Amino acid sequence: ADNLSDALKKLKITTTDSTADSLEGCLDCLLQALAQNNMETSEKIQKSGVLQVFASLLTPQSSCTAKVANVIAEVARNEFMRNPCVDAGLIPPLVQLLNCKDQEVLLQTGRALGNICYDSHEGRNAVDRAGGAHIVVDHVRSLCSKTDPASEKLLTVFCGMLMNYSNENDTLQSQLINMGVIPTLVKLLGIHCQNAALTEMCLVAFGNLAELESSKEQFAYTNIAEELVKLFKKQIEHDKKEMIFEVLAPLAENDVIKLQLVEAGLVECLLEIVQKTVDSDKEDDIAELKTASDLMVLLLLGDESMQKLFEGGKGSVFQRVLSWIPSNSHQLQLAGALAIANFARNDGNCIHMVDNGIVQKLMDLLDRHVEDGNVTVQHAALSALRNLAIPVVNKAKMLSAGVAEAVLKFLRSEMPPVQFKLLGTLRMLIDAQAEAAEQLGKNVKLVERLVEWCEAKDHAGVMGESNRLLSALIRHSKSKDVIRTIVQSGGIKHLVTMATSEHVIMQNEALVALALIAALELVTAEKDLENAQLVQILHRLLSDDRSAPEIKYNSMVLICALIGSEPLQKEVHSMAFLEVVSKLRSHENKTVAQQASLTEQRLAVES
Repeated sequence: ADNLSDALKKLKITTTDSTADSLEGCLDCLLQALAQNNMETSEKIQKSGVLQVFASLLTPQSSCTAKVANVIAEVARNEFMRNPCVDAGLIPPLVQLLNCKDQEVLLQTGRALGNICYDSHEGRNAVDRAGGAHIVVDHVRSLCSKTDPASEKLLTVFCGMLMNYSNENDTLQSQLINMGVIPTLVKLLGIHCQNAALTEMCLVAFGNLAELESSKEQFAYTNIAEELVKLFKKQIEHDKKEMIFEVLAPLAENDVIKLQLVEAGLVECLLEIVQKTVDSDKEDDIAELKTASDLMVLLLLGDESMQKLFEGGKGSVFQRVLSWIPSNSHQLQLAGALAIANFARNDGNCIHMVDNGIVQKLMDLLDRHVEDGNVTVQHAALSALRNLAIPVVNKAKMLSAGVAEAVLKFLRSEMPPVQFKLLGTLRMLIDAQAEAAEQLGKNVKLVERLVEWCEAKDHAGVMGESNRLLSALIRHSKSKDVIRTIVQSGGIKHLVTMATSEHVIMQNEALVALALIAALELVTAEKDLENAQLVQILHRLLSDDRSAPEIKYNSMVLICALIGSEPLQKEVHSMAFLEVVSKLRSHENKTVAQQASLTEQRLAVES
């Protein structure tokens, strides 16, 4: 401790009259003390005011410069020392030292700057102002192809410095990307893949940068996919695989890179991991299984990569993914169902899958999750069924396979994501399927649940889908029994509210359903339509210049149907509809104008 105090005193007076030897002795003493107790020694250095002295010692000419930089690097390992280093004016002279040729000076300077930047806003800003990042990127670029140990050590330090400099800072990450650091780092990974420390630094740097959208475009122009897959194949340790996964996941969000990863053979690696880990209960294996299968699903989100792996339904990858669905692992069931939902993104794939028995596999999976089931698996399986039900030719096949009944088992679910997908699946299934729409529309339990969900104000998606399904049951069945069931369950007011939706498609569906109600069962629905103030709403829709032409058209069709009811006719006449309708005779849309003339005549006759 005495030695340390002496050394600090000497250093304070040393700048003016000391020889290099005595200076070196003092610095050695400091380094020794830091090695023994870094935190305590750093506190003493800060209190002694010697940091300010260091700024003047950081000169390229001095033989002690590397040691001074080393002391700063050691001191800056402590969070409380980083701001004092910035305040002592150490950043500009350190950045200047990056221009010298001496390897040891460069190494210690890179360490010092990297440590000062670690988790320090002030440190990063100071390095940014001094232009340090630019010089370091140039160094990395020029050293990139050198494989001697000294150069690799320097590259590791410089990559670490850039990582600490830009970590979780979008502005500085963008700056590095604009300096062209990405192609350089990818090249570096390819050349130095045998060097574990350097590879690790590259991966962490990629992980930092890959979150930014602008980086993905740059990555797409490199052979990053090939390099990462090559590196991945060599890994045995879980932690190393995990590191590569952390880079792959954000990169795989880019469709171009998805395809590159598929072409580089990532899928085969992922399938192999799944096979090795599926029956294991080791924590690392469970984590790997999840990451690999999640990544697989992500690769299928790209249209090109998905189609490449589907291979007309004959692809080995597609077949392997199918085998996940009956698996006992919830994670694989989930990934399998999500993968099918992703494959089911065009009519050709959907038709092929339905013809080849995928529906039964998904229904069996749902069956395993009815009682206290896994919500994410339910949601995924329903998503897949919903997508498969989109092509017209699949609807009847899926209905006769019993999909509607399988889906209805989840009516009791209290989970909004499951409710949402259940509603969407049923709506897709009954599209233009009159018989199925009638059967479901007469199902009192279903209709009552829909009416209940129409009031789910906390879940706009569920509320919207419930309204749409109510309307669809009427529109596709055109059945009096269905209308009566919906009236008895209190559904009319929801259809009237739906006519005021901000979405034109929903407004339209509601108006068409209401027109069918008025045409087929006006007397039954009369009271509810009156209580829901339908006439006032129609007046508002027709008066509003912002209403879409089809809304105006369907509102007038509905008015003509409503005047068959005495109380509703009275309301229509009390609200001066003639005036509004006659204005629409000159509407720019011909169909609207024609309907306005017809409606005007009807209203005139009735009055």
